[in-house]
Amino acid sequence: MTFSNPLILGFFLVINVAVPTLATVHTVGDKSGWAIGSDYNTWASDKTFAVGDSLVFNYGAGHTVDEVKESDYKSCTTGNSISTDSSGPTTIPLKKAGTHYFICAVPGHCTGGMKLSVKVKASSSASSAPSATPSPSGKGSPSDGTPAATTTTTTPSTQSASSSTSISPIVALFFTVSWILISYILV
Repeated sequence: MTFSNPLILGFFLVINVAVPTLATVHTVGDKSGWAIGSDYNTWASDKTFAVGDSLVFNYGAGHTVDEVKESDYKSCTTGNSISTDSSGPTTIPLKKAGTHYFICAVPGHCTGGMKLSVKVKASSSASSAPSATPSPSGKGSPSDGTPAATTTTTTPSTQSASSSTSISPIVALFFTVSWILISYILV
């Protein structure tokens, strides 16, 4: 049993180190949120986006988050959105590699700087098949490759001001409790 105790302990150590790197939640604009006057190109320039990550757009009334084609992004053209949400904080899961484009469709906001493009890299842990899970709103997005599935969901307005978070508190709690139990059993 002496050989297996360090092996089990090592296994849980590896799990606790590896799991936090699986997905990142990026809060667009950090503390400024999704607002006129922010420089989203600079914000995104030092970040790495991968399939499985999420973008959280924090904003109040009077704004939207629209996923658009590159041409509409460049010209700030509204009305051709692939998906749109205006209900408050919006989370966009990044389900497909490639460049994704987001604008605020309120007149003057996109030209005022409310536009973001992110280059999403493939993730080794991501499935190559797109999800076809239907959503309550039926909105689609090129980030997941399924027209019937939505990529916009609302999140609580108490989002962290941090730019990115790597692991949910529930998963962290699970691994912490597991670590304590295993340590207790082995001693």
